Amino acid sequence: MLIVDALTPDALLPRVDRLWELSAQKIDAIEKTCPPGTPSPVFTVEGRYTARGWTEWTQGFQYGSSLLQFDATGEERFLDLGREMTVAVMAGHVSHIGVHDHGFNNVSTYGNLWRLTHEGRVDDGQLAFYELALKISGAVQAARWRSTADGSGYIYSFNGPQSLFVDTIRSCRALALAHILGHVLMGERDERISLLGRLVEHARNTARWNVFYGEGRDTYDVRGRTAHESIFNVNDGSYRCPSTQQGYSPFSTWTRGLAWAMLGYPEQLEFVATLPDEALAPHGGREEITAMLLRAATATCDFYLENTPADGIPYWDTGAPGVSLLGDDYLDRPADPYNPHEPVDSSAAAIGAQGLLRLGRYLIAQGRQVEGQRYWQAGLTVANTLFAEPYLSTDPQHQGLILHSVYHRPNGWDHIQPGQRVPNGESSMWGDYHARELALYLQRPFHFFGGTR
Repeated sequence: MLIVDALTPDALLPRVDRLWELSAQKIDAIEKTCPPGTPSPVFTVEGRYTARGWTEWTQGFQYGSSLLQFDATGEERFLDLGREMTVAVMAGHVSHIGVHDHGFNNVSTYGNLWRLTHEGRVDDGQLAFYELALKISGAVQAARWRSTADGSGYIYSFNGPQSLFVDTIRSCRALALAHILGHVLMGERDERISLLGRLVEHARNTARWNVFYGEGRDTYDVRGRTAHESIFNVNDGSYRCPSTQQGYSPFSTWTRGLAWAMLGYPEQLEFVATLPDEALAPHGGREEITAMLLRAATATCDFYLENTPADGIPYWDTGAPGVSLLGDDYLDRPADPYNPHEPVDSSAAAIGAQGLLRLGRYLIAQGRQVEGQRYWQAGLTVANTLFAEPYLSTDPQHQGLILHSVYHRPNGWDHIQPGQRVPNGESSMWGDYHARELALYLQRPFHFFGGTR
């Protein structure tokens, strides 16, 4: 990837403003065709949002997008829409025991309303309601627990107790918010189970098993690459092997999974920085926890920078077979979403860019100016590409905001346009939501663990 050092957030604001203008149109269009009571929109087919998936994991992105639109523009009707729909349809997600997606669904809705209330942007008398939802969500997510052979554990995916997904590190902010609100998970005989403890253990096991560090763990151990899934023996908790559901292979890197780690770990660094030493001491202490989070964050972000084309948009999997047909210099050129060999994934770029920015800002605040500035400029470079054509969707007939997103390439779920050989030209609810979060972050760096910084 070619990092543009001259970019500034102010220079990107015209593109950000254009994104919000288009975003309002897209939200309105989606509400007309995907009303409450219908399946949640997941990705577009010929420009129209449709439903497809294992769970309703994108509904929070749908209504969270309205809350971000209000946050960025001050248009009250989007606050009304996001708040009304959160109350009307999101309660089932709060108590959902069958998924690892609580941070996606509930922090995007109840969490944004909680954040906006604390920032003084919302004053509706419902703070206690939002906090109750977040407390329950964090505890329910933490209860989806499987112990490992060393006595620690992880939040298991919807695949079952044998499965640790890299995605879930971004969903762990549900546990973080519930901990901030003073909540715990109550177990047998009134055992008080620390949500912070479970978050740290999950982050540690994800960093250990789903992130690689170039230390010879296997033949394909390249620093910073990620495995979508780690498989454990449920009888004794021992690690067995890497796996994948949405990537090409367990030994290649599905770039959206990589992006979840790129964003999840810097966000947890922000969270840990707000906690007192005595809260962290029972779980390894500040120095060990911070080092673990930072190691995973820098490794994954570095892998992205080293394995992404010049303009910052990755192909969907770094080891997909068609990548070899793109030419030896494909990383030195901008990504081509219309190539006949392998699709790009703009949603990975939207997620990963925010991770680069957050990591950069964190390191700069720690006095590591040179390192931090490199990640910061890389995040700006990705955003600069993403918020312009051919990725920004300017067609008023297309409901998507960011084009060229991929959902499930192995299953063949992504629409292939007539005359094309690979998916392109379509959008995803998670890609559009995270593009909005990215745009908002460029306007004013924010996080859930202490307001704007």
